[in-house]
Amino acid sequence: MRTMLRKAPGRLSKFDRKLVGAVSNLPGGGHDDFFRRLSAAANKGKLWFGVAGAMALVPGKTRRAAVHGLIAQGAASAVTNVVFKTLLPRARPLPEHLPVFRFVNPQPTSSSMPSGHSASAVAFALGVGMVRPALGAALAPLAAGVAYSRVHTGAHWPSDVLFGSAIGAGAAMVTRKWWPVRPPFPETRRGAAPAAELPDGQGLGIAVNTLGGSYADETADALQKVFPKAYIKEIGPDESVDAGIAQVATRPGIAALGVWGGDGTVGAAAAAAVERSLPLLVLPGGTLNHFARDAGTPTLADAVQAASRGEAAVADVGHVSVERGLPDSPEHLELIMLNTASIGLYPNLVRRREQLQPALGKPLAGVVAMLRTFAAGTPTTLIVNGVRHRLWILYIGRGRYYPRDHAPLVRPVLADGVLDLRMITADEPFARLRLLWAVLTGTVATSGITHLSETDRITVEPGNGPMVLAVDGEVMPGVRRVEFTVRPGALTYYSPLS
Repeated sequence: MRTMLRKAPGRLSKFDRKLVGAVSNLPGGGHDDFFRRLSAAANKGKLWFGVAGAMALVPGKTRRAAVHGLIAQGAASAVTNVVFKTLLPRARPLPEHLPVFRFVNPQPTSSSMPSGHSASAVAFALGVGMVRPALGAALAPLAAGVAYSRVHTGAHWPSDVLFGSAIGAGAAMVTRKWWPVRPPFPETRRGAAPAAELPDGQGLGIAVNTLGGSYADETADALQKVFPKAYIKEIGPDESVDAGIAQVATRPGIAALGVWGGDGTVGAAAAAAVERSLPLLVLPGGTLNHFARDAGTPTLADAVQAASRGEAAVADVGHVSVERGLPDSPEHLELIMLNTASIGLYPNLVRRREQLQPALGKPLAGVVAMLRTFAAGTPTTLIVNGVRHRLWILYIGRGRYYPRDHAPLVRPVLADGVLDLRMITADEPFARLRLLWAVLTGTVATSGITHLSETDRITVEPGNGPMVLAVDGEVMPGVRRVEFTVRPGALTYYSPLS
């Protein structure tokens, strides 16, 4: 065994010197300057930061690929410089090994084994390729050029480059577990339901909340143009939204209820539509149009098509029973939930994510928002279905949302009969550190602090003092108990089925 260990360095040295000798015999030319500049450009990862910055300008998978590449590069660089360069000290090539015009000057002073440039180059290219294979393939020649440049300029022995490249590949594979590529979301499914045809808006009553969503002075006129026969009521700042919607829903001749406004306004209209057995036309008047997107009417043209043809589907709704106020004189509320409810830090997380999303894209905005929210936040003690927890987040979705992590975005099916319960707990030791690590590595969905389940009934009580509950964006303080159930197929909504 000792003989093998003694022979290995000699064989390695012979291999390195033979290859360096072949490089030194290459004729001089413009390629010498090219590889010298390429090697310098990759110092301290500057080349890859620049490439990632350019990729970040393209939202979606390209931006996600840039983030994955940088994470892989960071891991490779840390392992190379902190661990292996300390454990494996090795002298770099000497000036006599290469022509003076090709030899890098000054020489780096750290250990030659392994090559940090090669590790970073391979890690970045592979990390990008795991998300966007075509971009990874395009970057492969550049990464190979950086790796070779370290031998061409005398900065490293060939075996240093091979070992560094292997470290880079390993780092990219490890970070694949940290930032896994999300599986495709299930296809949208909507079952057809009967509803009145509304040509030119005949029989349609539309409630417009002037304080909600994306209302502008021209909103009512624009709606009247596409629905010339519809009755349109603008609910002013001094009017009750619920009363205004009820006035529209009970108007003689109304066969369907339309709504323009934010999530809270749409929820109030849904409650009125369910109570009066009216089909609901959700117009894209919210800031983010959560239900309109899920219902297939994210644009006014989609809504007009569905209403004119009488194309509709059914959705489940959540029923929320709330007890709030003082213990000796509690107030009881019965609400309809179309989208989501939450307790804890989730509303702050969503607000930050939505502010950052236009500039950073959904995945990176979610990471930054999570870090900002949980770095200073504190957990809440809640009793969920009879079990006490310390929670960062309690999230309840009406229906199964995707992806299955901390940032649900899409709900392909509106009539699946379930409540989507997600809890991020602080019960475990080192709760904050575990949470921040899961956020940084993209493993929140698989972490032990995350608990995902589906049910048709959820009860929540505060562990110490009243809690703050948000239902479809509407915040209610002073809540002492809340129960969520599902009302299957309770709402008929217009949706283009073709």
